[in-house]
Amino acid sequence: MSIRLRMLLSYTAMLVVTIGLFIICGLLMILAITGDISSIKHLYANHYTHKPITAQEENVFLDLKYLAKKQPDRLLDNSSLKSFDEKLKYVPSALVIRKGTQIIYKTDKLISIKSADELPAFEPSNIQVRDTISYGKYYFSYVKFDFYFADQEKGSIFIIKKVSPYVALSKNLFPILIGVLLILLIITNGILHYLVTRSIVKPLYSLKLASEEIRDGNLNYKVTARTKDEIGQLSMAYEEMRQRLKESIDLQLRYEENRKELISNISHDLKTPITAIKGYVEGIRDGVADTPQKKDKYLSTIYRRASDMDSLIDDLFLFSKLDLKKIPFNFEEIDMVRYIKYFIEELSWDFEEQGIKVQSNVDLDSHEFVIADREKLKRVFVNIIQNSLKHMKKNEKILRFSVANRGKHIEIEISDNGNGIEPAALPHLFDRFYREDNARNTSTGGSGLGLAIAKQIIGEHGGEIWATSEIRKGTNIFFTLQYAKK
Repeated sequence: MSIRLRMLLSYTAMLVVTIGLFIICGLLMILAITGDISSIKHLYANHYTHKPITAQEENVFLDLKYLAKKQPDRLLDNSSLKSFDEKLKYVPSALVIRKGTQIIYKTDKLISIKSADELPAFEPSNIQVRDTISYGKYYFSYVKFDFYFADQEKGSIFIIKKVSPYVALSKNLFPILIGVLLILLIITNGILHYLVTRSIVKPLYSLKLASEEIRDGNLNYKVTARTKDEIGQLSMAYEEMRQRLKESIDLQLRYEENRKELISNISHDLKTPITAIKGYVEGIRDGVADTPQKKDKYLSTIYRRASDMDSLIDDLFLFSKLDLKKIPFNFEEIDMVRYIKYFIEELSWDFEEQGIKVQSNVDLDSHEFVIADREKLKRVFVNIIQNSLKHMKKNEKILRFSVANRGKHIEIEISDNGNGIEPAALPHLFDRFYREDNARNTSTGGSGLGLAIAKQIIGEHGGEIWATSEIRKGTNIFFTLQYAKK
């Protein structure tokens, strides 16, 4: 059963229960007023019959009725009538006697009725003895008895009292009011059903369409929450799920593209040295290297190519383990100033042999304590320096080391005076297997993973790494490390 049908049935049930309770309450009110359960069947009878006259009024009426039957001419005696009228003095009723077409007696306080023609017509059968009448803007309820005087002229006794105009109006309009009430209840039920189902079913239908779109692979189908209620919260949660699912799939696709690119790059970088090694081995086997000098040259080349392959495999293995977060880091408190000083001293022989001039803008008397892994941090320095040396084509080669306090972290800068990097290449500098030249010329050596490994290591330290460069002026590589808590 659909939600729409369930809600329709629930609202209909509420309507039926409401109408039933309304009818029961009405019947109980009639029973409470009349005290007779049989009077319920006279629901639409004269309003006055449901509210009998008082006992005092009833006594006066019965006495007058008796006189009308036994001694009708006594009703022509005003003194006798005044004695009866005195009995009605303390109740809101008045006495009227009609003979023929004339009112022969009327209580002084009953000034609204001026003519006998305004009174109910003569009815010898006395069936309609109680009812309501109106005179202008006034309404009256009455009880009457019709008889004949001794001279056979028509006569009538009336005990009349003024009532609210709404009494008769309610009596006449009661069926209409009930009908209007039922129609209003039905209309209200329909409007509520429409509004509630629209606010629930329509968003659910939108979610159903979105589910079908996602099922069919369309992750760009956006779900908009139009309200802030539970359905709106569900829509927002669904939209957040869609976005995360889309991001996850996009990330998975990027990983797949990276995987394909990685395989392609590995194949290319391994194929080049393998081809060279095969060529030199065939040269030795075919006797091309027919002198000791040529054999030594061929063997040296084979060894160098094999070493390049070994270095590529080591870098690839390290990058993969870093990417999978399977390499443990031994973090400790390190004085960064002394660390850089010892690093420069350790590589001073290599720098001197390659003709590299090292400049340090570090205050050696200062102390900058950070949290880092010594061995992994050394790999970052080595990879950055190796990348710089590969692009130094000038006679005077300069490396500069700088340290700056940036508040919550320390910033280390390693710069060179090399050829610089094209602006378009800077965003990809730390991508794996990225080389600035499109032909992937490996004449400069390296695996293309050095700066990617550095980025992974700095990321594990909770820092950032980036580069700036100017063509023919050099490149600056920066990275940050967290200060040790004091």
